[in-house]
Amino acid sequence: MNREITLRRRIQFLTWCFIVGRVVSGATAIPLEWELNLFARALGVADGSGAQAASGLAGWILRVRDGLHATNASYPFMAYGTDWLAFGHFAIAVAFVGALRDPVRNVWLFTFGMIACVLIVPYAFCLGGLRGIPIYWRLIDCSFGIFGILPAWYCRRSVREIEALRAATG
Repeated sequence: MNREITLRRRIQFLTWCFIVGRVVSGATAIPLEWELNLFARALGVADGSGAQAASGLAGWILRVRDGLHATNASYPFMAYGTDWLAFGHFAIAVAFVGALRDPVRNVWLFTFGMIACVLIVPYAFCLGGLRGIPIYWRLIDCSFGIFGILPAWYCRRSVREIEALRAATG
């Protein structure tokens, strides 16, 4: 019984980490213009001048920032798409409350989370390539799947261990 309590606490902690990660990911999809302005200032290229502003990460951030400024100035309704992206993250976070309440009965959520994390990689490479996203940015996107799968996998494995402990004790 002691082992089950330990496993449940770990599952709860990692599930909270997963939930918080989804909420933060969703929340950052809403204020994109502000975030890109902040990022450009942090890189020292907010005014768009200098050699650093023309290439690499700084150049990409400026290109995205300027594109977003132009789009939002003429077509502000386009930002509604990232509002829905945020909503999707929030909805997934809410679903994982079921795993907090009863991880054994809701083990399927961890499997779902793992599948979603694996699918990030081909999704980022295929659609990122079609949209002209630089490879280094696609790798950053893929890292969300790689880091996200770890807590989901550990939770799923821990639930299976709880099931085995229960079966052994009858």
